[in-house]
Amino acid sequence: MVAWPAQMSLALQLAELADQSHSWPGLGPRDPGPIRLIVVPDEATMQRLSEGRAPSWGAGIAMPWSHTIMLRADAGQAQEILRHELAHLALRRVIREPVPRWFDEGYAAYAAGEWGRMDAIGINLAVLRGRIPDLDQLNGTLRSTEADASLGYALAMTAVMAVARHHPEHSLAPIITLLAQGEPFDSALRRSTGLTAGQFSVAWQKDVRRRYGVLGWFTLGGLWLLMSFAVLIAAYVRRRLDRPRRAALDIGWPAPPVEDEAETDLDQDGESV
Repeated sequence: MVAWPAQMSLALQLAELADQSHSWPGLGPRDPGPIRLIVVPDEATMQRLSEGRAPSWGAGIAMPWSHTIMLRADAGQAQEILRHELAHLALRRVIREPVPRWFDEGYAAYAAGEWGRMDAIGINLAVLRGRIPDLDQLNGTLRSTEADASLGYALAMTAVMAVARHHPEHSLAPIITLLAQGEPFDSALRRSTGLTAGQFSVAWQKDVRRRYGVLGWFTLGGLWLLMSFAVLIAAYVRRRLDRPRRAALDIGWPAPPVEDEAETDLDQDGESV
């Protein structure tokens, strides 16, 4: 563990977490093995020590070749970021062959449990705006601006989950086993999903549009709006139906006395009307 004095307490907590065994999708329980954990105070220090490998908005970086994880203390959510980087190391300890960035980052995000409601909303908006890239374009998005990369990580997660869904066992274990045996990624993808890389990219795009299109947006927000509207309509109808019953409750109750200023009204000539 390497840390500056001000980050020493946080680094100790993260080191204890990193030293625990974790269970990873498609890998099962894994001992982390030796890890060098570096907790830096800010972005400038991370950029200097990583020699520019980390994007400016990056909060953590894993370097599998040296079993090193570097985290920014000022980024927040340090434990979640650590789990993401640990997933990178766990996958790369098993897989030696290069894999596409979307699979590497999507696996780490999925294994770290980063999927949230905001990810689903972001994908829904992207679908409505027609901004779903193919998988080759997604690789570039993951190194783009912070806003684009945030959407890219969510999309990469859906792609990794789609790999599992296309196998009869609904598991990532088959493709990871093939990759661990030295199978090139495109070949391992075809053998585990039955689709070539190009076919899988098209199938994934269609799946995203189907799951997160108008129906998905309706499920996330529109359903609650419709339910609220239905409650208001039901309340209005109930009040209309209850009106005769409420009026019947008034029958038999004496009307309040009316105090008249005069028993009779007089016309202009003084005669009673």
